[in-house]
Amino acid sequence: MKLEQLQKVQTGFLNTPIHELKSISQKYKTKILIKRDDLTGFALGGNKLRKLDYLVKDAINNNCSVLLTYGGPQTNHGRLTAAAAVRFGLKCGIIMDGIPPEKASGNIVLDKMMGADLFFMDDSNFKSCPRDVYKQKYTALKQKTTSEVIKMYEEKGEKVYPIPVGGSSEIGAAGYIMAVKEILNQLKEKNEKVDYVVTGFGSTGTFGGLYLGAKYYDAPFEIVGISVSEKTDEDLQEKVDYINKVSKYFDLGIDVKYEDIWVEGGFVGNGYNIPDEETRKYIYEMAREEAIILDPCYTGKTYRGLIELIKNKKIKEGSTVLFLHTGGVPGIYSNEHLEAMQNEIWNGEKKVFKL
Repeated sequence: MKLEQLQKVQTGFLNTPIHELKSISQKYKTKILIKRDDLTGFALGGNKLRKLDYLVKDAINNNCSVLLTYGGPQTNHGRLTAAAAVRFGLKCGIIMDGIPPEKASGNIVLDKMMGADLFFMDDSNFKSCPRDVYKQKYTALKQKTTSEVIKMYEEKGEKVYPIPVGGSSEIGAAGYIMAVKEILNQLKEKNEKVDYVVTGFGSTGTFGGLYLGAKYYDAPFEIVGISVSEKTDEDLQEKVDYINKVSKYFDLGIDVKYEDIWVEGGFVGNGYNIPDEETRKYIYEMAREEAIILDPCYTGKTYRGLIELIKNKKIKEGSTVLFLHTGGVPGIYSNEHLEAMQNEIWNGEKKVFKL
């Protein structure tokens, strides 16, 4: 399929703004711009709506009535899939890792407000297995759960449209291939030149789309991914294979090798979406310098990685950097992250005045 032939709906507001982080730029002596994909408009916004523009249209074209996707209990993609379903008169199911939390918080509250069905995969009896065994058992559990959930919907007369984690299918990746075109047009209007675009690296739909878009549109900037979870060489090769699948699907003629992509590790902290003090320091810095709120799972780590790359000169002096804010702010309001912040921002030193 040719990229230009792909149909879409509009699940959010584009074009999202680009502006300079003036205080941060001055502090680190590097011009840093930010692309505000946290401002896509619905259900508190985020990058996944760009992918859902294409996925929802494909679901509608196939006469599907349910969007079914996957993620952790605080999945931003799940929240925005629920939002897209609401906007287009569809149902939404989200299959989540682990067991249900005792108390709803963060994205789960928003999911339920929008009427999403939540299903949980209990992996506790093999959580501590070696990685390869865990992966095998997790895959089997996911297949079993998916089959049972789809059957449940079909018995009610529904037709299900499965969407992978993060919306990272070939069709979903089109969202960020096309985002490069938007970025280039905006930079031209602003008479700005960017050397690097820095984004989070997770399920690869955003990074992969940006990478292919930069090649396809001959963009003058390099795409840098900051990994938000630990990745082995095998994991990264799978991501490269996915990018090549997308290229082939759209007949882009771009062949990607493992050594071609720039993905930085070392900023994961304690693990995927696990509170960590170092990431919070960077979240507080952005809030106090620019009044922009980052999240602890994705953008906080991405911003931390960006600043560390500037400090260790992997990003060249005199460069201009575009930081992609992918959203995810509701994650701050999850129980575990709120608890982790209490002593840092609410330490008992409360100033109370009385008459």
